[in-house]
Amino acid sequence: MAKKHLLTTEGLEKLKKELENLTGQRRKEVIERIQEAVAHGDLSENADYAQAKEEQSFIEGRIQELEEILKNAEIIKSSGHGGVVAVGSTVKVAVNGSERAYTIVGSNEANPAEGRISNESTVGQKLLGAKKGDRLDIQTPGGKSSYEILEIT
Repeated sequence: MAKKHLLTTEGLEKLKKELENLTGQRRKEVIERIQEAVAHGDLSENADYAQAKEEQSFIEGRIQELEEILKNAEIIKSSGHGGVVAVGSTVKVAVNGSERAYTIVGSNEANPAEGRISNESTVGQKLLGAKKGDRLDIQTPGGKSSYEILEIT
């Protein structure tokens, strides 16, 4: 059974645009670069050819990955969590005395620098199911931290 990929509506659109760009413009560009490098002759010592083939391999791999993600995407519904942290929730927490806000998203959209943490991450997993007022001690690679749930939206 294929793994479900949790995505927000915005995340789904972003991945669709990336796939469209890769299958259209980027794929054509790299094929043109390969054809140009082939026209220069001896491929055994042609750095442009090697680089273009490597880029083509990366693009084709990413296209396959995106197609698999989109085929198995499940849209996160962000409302009606009943006061419990769920995927799609935005959670305001007090962490060792400072306030932070996290949105729990699927692993494909995680960006901790923007406060978007994966439901599969250590912190994300521990926050799931928590309620306002709950206190959690979470062990992370940076050490143990105390989290208090202040608000869930």
